Amino acid sequence: MLAVPLAPARAVTTRTAYWVRLLPALAALACVTRIPSFVRPLWNPDEGYLAVQARLLAQGGHLYETVVDRKPPLVPWLYEAAFALCGSGSLAPVRVLAVLAQALTAVLLASLARRRWGDTAGRTAGVLYLLVSVGLNPEDAQAATFEVFILPCTAAALWCADRGRWAAAGTAVACAFLAKQTGGAVLLPVAWLLHRAGTPRAGAVRLAAGFALPVGCAALATDPAGFLFWTVTGSAAYASFTGSELHVLGRCLVNTAVLAVACAGLLPPVLRTLRTARVAADLWLWLAASAAAVAAGFHFFGHYYLQLTPPAALLATAALRLLPRERLTAAVLTSAGCCALFLTWGLFAPRPELAHAQRLAAALAQRTAPTDRVLVWGMHPETYWLAGRTPATRYLTAGLLTNYSGGRDGPRVGEAYAVEGAWQVFRAELAAHAPALVVDDSRGRPYAPAHVPTLNRFLASRYEEVGRVDGAILYARTPHG
Repeated sequence: MLAVPLAPARAVTTRTAYWVRLLPALAALACVTRIPSFVRPLWNPDEGYLAVQARLLAQGGHLYETVVDRKPPLVPWLYEAAFALCGSGSLAPVRVLAVLAQALTAVLLASLARRRWGDTAGRTAGVLYLLVSVGLNPEDAQAATFEVFILPCTAAALWCADRGRWAAAGTAVACAFLAKQTGGAVLLPVAWLLHRAGTPRAGAVRLAAGFALPVGCAALATDPAGFLFWTVTGSAAYASFTGSELHVLGRCLVNTAVLAVACAGLLPPVLRTLRTARVAADLWLWLAASAAAVAAGFHFFGHYYLQLTPPAALLATAALRLLPRERLTAAVLTSAGCCALFLTWGLFAPRPELAHAQRLAAALAQRTAPTDRVLVWGMHPETYWLAGRTPATRYLTAGLLTNYSGGRDGPRVGEAYAVEGAWQVFRAELAAHAPALVVDDSRGRPYAPAHVPTLNRFLASRYEEVGRVDGAILYARTPHG
């Protein structure tokens, strides 16, 4: 009589024991793989952009009005919340959030794999994911930026869809989209699972409602028109790569090769078991959708490739379960060796652009008062954050005003290719808050003031050169400026 209720209890005990052992291991591995992220104050300009945005929002600014970017609001809000709790002088709090995001992604992938293929597969998926998650240039893999916070949302979307929880899956897709637009690509495999479930109509309604509610709330919490413009309709020029074809192709090939090295343990089993594509159709769709997200906009920055790592880890797990045990050991050991290589790179590689921004920020802080507004004309918004100075304009880089965003080196750079209406706003802001100091950090690039007539006239009529730092030119107002 007692044997019947003991079976479910034993299953619960087994499941609990499994996670009690696995969760600490994945958490420890997540911490180890993110160690390099804590050794530098800042990894790339995206972190600098987010840090400046968060400070401005904390001072009463409004996203898409007093500070703008071509991104949804979730990650700026995360930065703002971290700064509110811990202060804005360090990015360590958001680096901790990034560790948690990676650990959560690994746990969700482990749960998904365990449900489909058993205990060993669960451990394999979580470990392989964390090992390959740092397999890019450290400034891409170790930074606490948009893609890192996309990943747990996309994994959660698949996890919920695999269990038929369509409203929750829609909410997870929405969160991925609100971290960055390309996160919405996970909707494709989710839709496939909905189709395969056989209840498309009721499930689709719940999925759509789960997606629409968070997105609608985010739009209302900011500025609906600004939200639509900056996240969807205002980025046509950014997505063009006319005149930069070779530049873009080179970046694509380099970053693809770098990630391929990190995935050296995953690629052989996946390639040997391509015949299982029909069994794991949703995973292949996830990988394909993520690849399309990487290509969207034709920029191919390294951090874009992070979206490929969760489906790659699951596909490798699915393949390895069909191969001899020694292949699993080889895959894990190879991935661990590659991970160690990338961690070493992150710990010891020099970062000359960070050193330049630090020297420039020191000069800027020395020549201005904390209450002064300044203008840094360049692509390194972290200079504002490092110097502790307020930007004179909502445009934190020259990219939105010249279309240099994304490192374009072709002919479509200049005032004519700016975001619609940006120069009218820029001129009005400079008139209202004339910067105490202007820093020309273009250093010969296509957006230099000599190629931007409006800015060139503004500098010539009101400012004079007062110094140089590593090729950057500092301008102060003239007595009649």
